[in-house]
Amino acid sequence: MKTKKAVTCITVATILLYTGIIVGWHLYTPRSDLAVQAPGADNRPEGSARSINDVLIGEFFMKYADDLPDLSGKWTRFRGEQSNNILVVPETLNTSGGDYPVLWSISTGEGHAAPVICNGRFYFLDYHEELNSDALRCFSLETGKEIWRRWYRSPMKRNHGFSRTIPAIGEGYIIAIGPQGHVMCCDPVSGDLKWAIDMQKEYKTEIPFWYTGQCPLVDGDVLILASAGEEVLMTGIDCRSGEPVWATSNTLKYKMSHSSVMPMTLSGKKMYVYAGIGGVCGVSAEEADRGVLLWETSQWQPSVVAPSPVQVSDNRMFTVAGYGTGGAMLRIDRQGSKCSAAVTEQYKPSEGLSSEQQTPIFYKNMLISIMPKDGGRLRDRLVCYSPADLHNPVWVSDERFGLGPYLVINNRLFVFNDDGELFVYEIMQQSMKLLKRQRIMNGTDAWGPLAYADGVLIVRDEHHVVGLKISE
Repeated sequence: MKTKKAVTCITVATILLYTGIIVGWHLYTPRSDLAVQAPGADNRPEGSARSINDVLIGEFFMKYADDLPDLSGKWTRFRGEQSNNILVVPETLNTSGGDYPVLWSISTGEGHAAPVICNGRFYFLDYHEELNSDALRCFSLETGKEIWRRWYRSPMKRNHGFSRTIPAIGEGYIIAIGPQGHVMCCDPVSGDLKWAIDMQKEYKTEIPFWYTGQCPLVDGDVLILASAGEEVLMTGIDCRSGEPVWATSNTLKYKMSHSSVMPMTLSGKKMYVYAGIGGVCGVSAEEADRGVLLWETSQWQPSVVAPSPVQVSDNRMFTVAGYGTGGAMLRIDRQGSKCSAAVTEQYKPSEGLSSEQQTPIFYKNMLISIMPKDGGRLRDRLVCYSPADLHNPVWVSDERFGLGPYLVINNRLFVFNDDGELFVYEIMQQSMKLLKRQRIMNGTDAWGPLAYADGVLIVRDEHHVVGLKISE
């Protein structure tokens, strides 16, 4: 009985003690001189708590330097001026001597966005993770010194990097599309903001899982966007004013893919070709009926598509996609004002020419590509195929390249392994000859497309952009 009473007393005492502590904690005020602080008094960067619905595109600007470049070379958009990743330049390239000098190296946020080059400056999109911000950055091509930066808060989480698009630059404007579909137009010299469009708000665009991969296309000072929203499939925007010029209704109910709009002339008709989630279509690019949907096919509709379509004849185009999809050849026929599309061939990646990420190059009647990881015995290898036979390669490299990019300059193929090694090949009639190779960086995920102007080749991995002097 004494033990039972002792236990009861201890229990009651414990309850009273803890009850007193809780009551005291609620009643006690540790300080009586607290004061309300004005917003910003904690020195937190302005706007860092902003939500995705609150984005003010292009709201911040930083200028770092003035420059007076004396260069005139241009690489104006994704795949270059002709949208084919092929360049013919007057300078002589060094393809047999020693290593290419590294002119400069720039650290970046995690991403794969590649640059455009114009008149001695180059520009690319970047993401600052600590500030949750997209940034369009301008640098000197000769020195790698940053000239200006136009940026804005756009909070999001890393998903195999952030930025992955290439801007488009013209006389008096540069246009970029951020990971969340934010379109921003700036003056390329001063960095002044000219106009902006939020595709999620304006068009109800559904941004793809790995963020926006579509690169802006400019045709005659009109920006072509495949917004693939609730009502608008594709639209033309005046590059100088930001005002819409024409729009194509999204009766097809396509969703945005990672692919970019490609200008083509098929069966004598100028058009914009887009591989969206739902199928492939062509929209008129001619003055008389610009914006009119000419044809579409749902026979080819991968669940994920990153490479863009490639024209291979006056009425045929080739398209590829990863994740087990493979490749397909389409024929576009025209009778009067009407066009039709037919998939003439379709196959899995282990059965023929394919690509997971990079867009193939059509050069000297050969399709040049790097096979995807599910490409069977040819996985990760550089290959050449004839459009007449998409199942038997004309040539196959000994080297493997992963998801790396490639570019043709003066009959030389520059290929960047996705771990940071550069290869240069001479393109021959039925084969390629390896001329040189150079380790540029011990990189990872070097997926960003190559860019070239004024003797400088720009390469990148997920955290670095590097300029190489490749001309003699």
